Amino acid sequence: LPGLHVFAIAFALEVSVGKTNTMMALNNSDVLLPCTFTTCMGFQDLVFTWYFNSTELIYHGKIKNKATEPTLVTRNPRVDFAGSTTKKDNNISILLNNVEFSDAGKYTCHVKNPKEKNAQHNATIFLTVVHKMVETDNTVTLIIVGVVGGLIGLLILFMLIKKVVLFIIKKTQDGKKECLVSSSGNDNTENGLAGSKAEQKAPPKA
Repeated sequence: LPGLHVFAIAFALEVSVGKTNTMMALNNSDVLLPCTFTTCMGFQDLVFTWYFNSTELIYHGKIKNKATEPTLVTRNPRVDFAGSTTKKDNNISILLNNVEFSDAGKYTCHVKNPKEKNAQHNATIFLTVVHKMVETDNTVTLIIVGVVGGLIGLLILFMLIKKVVLFIIKKTQDGKKECLVSSSGNDNTENGLAGSKAEQKAPPKA
């Protein structure tokens, strides 16, 4: 039984895209989509594929073993391999060239390892493409302004509300201090109108 337990632990293919699975790219720029895999059992004739929005295959590669770099099976003309599998981290990242607004979406890095009884695992990156110039498609600009501007707007609104609330609290506290100071004095004749107001407010408190 202990042998089976160890075997179960070792039998684990994992795919990772890093600490965060969201990325932002500037329109017309090149963007690196990171992906690495780990396996306790090693790999043989490993297959990896990158998909756009779950269905469109944009890169397909095969890796014979740890001593070799991947061989290309098929790819989108705008996608280049940007990793290395002979190094420690089994990097199967890709470079997406000249991103457009239509490239925004979900990118899935999928790995299948025949050496682990065809174990499969994947990880996903959500890519957002932001506008460079104002003269982009109006709908897209509105969506971007709506998303990005909305978040900034909420943040500004929150900051303004916070300032207003703090201002009101400060004024209220200051007002209380003024009332306490002016009502504590027996002779308020020097304060004029403020003194008479304080005297009027004093009885309800007593």
